[in-house]
Amino acid sequence: MEKNMIEMTGLCKYFMLTSGVFKKKTQYVKAVDDVTLHIREGEIVGLVGESGSGKTTLARVILKLTRPDKSTVFIDGKDVFKANRRELMEIRRSIAVVFQDPASNLNPRETVESSIMRPMLIHGVRRSDAKERAREAFRKVKLDESYLARYPHQLSGGQQQRIAIARALVLRPKIMVLDEPTSALDISVQAQVLNLLLDLQEELKLTYLVITHDLNVIRYISDKIAVMYLGRLVEYGETDQVFNAPHHPYTKGLMAAAPILDPTERGKPHFAISGEPDSLINLSPGCRLVKRCPFVTDACRSAMPPMREFERNQFAACILDQIPEYAEGT
Repeated sequence: MEKNMIEMTGLCKYFMLTSGVFKKKTQYVKAVDDVTLHIREGEIVGLVGESGSGKTTLARVILKLTRPDKSTVFIDGKDVFKANRRELMEIRRSIAVVFQDPASNLNPRETVESSIMRPMLIHGVRRSDAKERAREAFRKVKLDESYLARYPHQLSGGQQQRIAIARALVLRPKIMVLDEPTSALDISVQAQVLNLLLDLQEELKLTYLVITHDLNVIRYISDKIAVMYLGRLVEYGETDQVFNAPHHPYTKGLMAAAPILDPTERGKPHFAISGEPDSLINLSPGCRLVKRCPFVTDACRSAMPPMREFERNQFAACILDQIPEYAEGT
């Protein structure tokens, strides 16, 4: 039975805001609020949601760049926030991250080889072994070893992203967190990088958490999808299930907002959610979507609907048993 590689239950991260000089007023931004998520070994999970939904904050907590206010994160069975120095070093080696803009994460004054070797040298790998691993990683990302002597500005965006992936692989991680890995690339290069990630995942049995706004990328690469809205996880399930039969109005609206690739489907009525996201400060006790949902009821306003299973392994936080095909006025 496959084990959980990333595990969190009821995770919360609030940011405190204070205003006033003599009589201070304290408010909280609930960036991540009661999130439960388990990612199993070898899975590719896509984390989606509009800007401000809490995706990046959740990733920062997983990487121990931000400490949660409630609960904790387990990486490969180890509590990230209670780990001792030796355990933390093991966790750091087992999880790698690829950022959105590869150019900003490669030192312009160092050669590609130096940039790739640095994390290994920090973790105590001998320089000769680090050189060999750098070449091995280059072969995995299908780049010629001649690029090792170049500087970042001498490379294209796609080559820089491949180098960022190679650098993430050199410590032989079990988990990779990919934050908008293709958003800065041309569409043709995006396909190459996505295919590369899929090949590496299959070859090395990696676990991926992919954070992106691009729903077409998520549909292509992910096994499961987790949908966030205003700090809460509102739907989670198999990729095809969530895309074809979403059970939360926000998910349905999000999927409908994606560009329509089939010309025959353009111009037809589609589901839509109007309005802007609410503020994360002083949120009401009810569902996060009450001000935008066309199907809101008094029950939605009074309490946050719990996550419940609609189909096998598909969960959503909504009181509706089925979402109407179109909302009034769409």
